[in-house]
Amino acid sequence: MKSLGVKILLETNGTLPDELARALDAVDVISMDIKLGQNLLSLHEKFLRVAKVKDLYVKIVVTDETTLEEFLSAVELVAGVDENILLILQPVTPVGNVRAISAEKILLFQAAALSKIKNVRVIPQTHKLINVP
Repeated sequence: MKSLGVKILLETNGTLPDELARALDAVDVISMDIKLGQNLLSLHEKFLRVAKVKDLYVKIVVTDETTLEEFLSAVELVAGVDENILLILQPVTPVGNVRAISAEKILLFQAAALSKIKNVRVIPQTHKLINVP
């Protein structure tokens, strides 16, 4: 694919830094999710240190239950690796018992992240809008 000029995107949970190091030459863009509340921040940090040589962005899905404290721990992790990494906040699409985050809270989170990271965007979970699981 690369020989045809096709750019390769790796969508990942960011928990396999050694495997990424072995595959790094095969990818062009890395999209990494940080799952809050799963105690994976040390793995995420190692992964980001390997991944930052590529076109990289980090996504964090936020819900009504997301606390500012847990959110900021992830933001500080990303900023500690490189404040230039693009951070995308995704308000969760409410399904079942999962409640949507308010506009005020998502904007508070964005402002807090912008104090540490240069580029923070809010983008909806579009795959849910088009009925892709």
